[in-house]
Amino acid sequence: MTLHNLMARIFCLISLLILSLGFNPCTAFSWKNASMVEGGIQGCRPSPHPFSLCKSEAEAFGYPCEDHKVTTEDGYILSLKRIPHGPSDGDNSTDDENTRPPVLLFHGLMVDGISWLLGTPKQSLGFILVNGGFDVWIANTRGTNSSRNHTSLSPKNPAYWDWSWDEIAAYDLPAVLQFVYDYTGGQKVHYIGHSLGTLIILAAFSEHKLLHLVRSAALLCPIAYLDKTRSKLSRVASQIFLAETTHFLGWHEFNPFGLVAREVLLLVCGNPQVDCRDVFSALAGPDCCLNTTTTCAFLQHAIQSTSVRNLVHLSQMVRRKGIRRYDYGNVKANMKHYNQTRPPLYNLSSIPTHVPMLLMHGGQDFLGDVPDTRHLLKTLVRNHEKDNIEVIYVPDYAHADFVTGFNAPQLVYKPMVNFFQRH
Repeated sequence: MTLHNLMARIFCLISLLILSLGFNPCTAFSWKNASMVEGGIQGCRPSPHPFSLCKSEAEAFGYPCEDHKVTTEDGYILSLKRIPHGPSDGDNSTDDENTRPPVLLFHGLMVDGISWLLGTPKQSLGFILVNGGFDVWIANTRGTNSSRNHTSLSPKNPAYWDWSWDEIAAYDLPAVLQFVYDYTGGQKVHYIGHSLGTLIILAAFSEHKLLHLVRSAALLCPIAYLDKTRSKLSRVASQIFLAETTHFLGWHEFNPFGLVAREVLLLVCGNPQVDCRDVFSALAGPDCCLNTTTTCAFLQHAIQSTSVRNLVHLSQMVRRKGIRRYDYGNVKANMKHYNQTRPPLYNLSSIPTHVPMLLMHGGQDFLGDVPDTRHLLKTLVRNHEKDNIEVIYVPDYAHADFVTGFNAPQLVYKPMVNFFQRH
């Protein structure tokens, strides 16, 4: 795409949205200057290269790390990392691997698996699980830096980005779970999801899928119902159909640090409802327990691309009650894909009551906000077997605290390991 065409599309996007936003260019310009420092992130030194989950994180602390490739049914080639045991367990390491229960960690939206390993072995969940006796597997969804290959498509091809979280639930999740199950000799897998990683497993369970592969599930910041979200940034973007407009104008990949994302964010931050002095807090809530080092590493290395269509699907969930498949926007297209005029519902009340589940949520989370999460809990807890479901509420926690909070090992990870050990 030529620079002229790109600028023309950005101008078109700005023109379409100015009236609906009540755009104030002075506000947006002030936000831009306050938030960006010479292309980097305020308070963080620019990074010369991306982290490698295995080389820079696991192996740097002496942990063995393997990179497996998993091909989904629709052709995406995913990177699946494995930390089979702790730093040099000596000659018994192979035997030790065979006795360790497998656990799969599935990241959230616009991040990748490195988010589970950004701290020290005493701080990061991935390391803590290895040290607790688990065989740790870390997923990376389609479109992230280590999972951008396909059997026939290039990321430069718009068709590569023609997916939403429906496809992650239908293809990525089953592929990596089946791989781990087969590789470990048919052991059922403990599952950990954060944010979008919770939505996909709930969707699968609601259709009675993957139950033969999963031993238990721990859901951090469970995302399902979004119609009461406290994130004004998400709500405003949804109300003005920002993702839909971006998709209509021909963008398919959404890179959070790309030119399109910057222009889009400037527009949303011009709305008086949205306080973008801290964009991350405006989106996900004011985290209580992040330190500067981990936050910088997270923002510089874990943030990844997603598809614009995925953002469209999530915007649909904010505007509407219930959890449905992707809406193609017209009766004819929905009939073609679903044989009905509206997308089918994911009925979470149909999730089998015997599945061991641990749900952990925070009082300051704007995405997995308390009213929406309570709706989910009422749906799940009401009929679930009491011995197989637990809920932990952390009043001060927002969205990222559950993954990178300095006190998460005590408040979140220890009870999670205990839950797995009981199931």
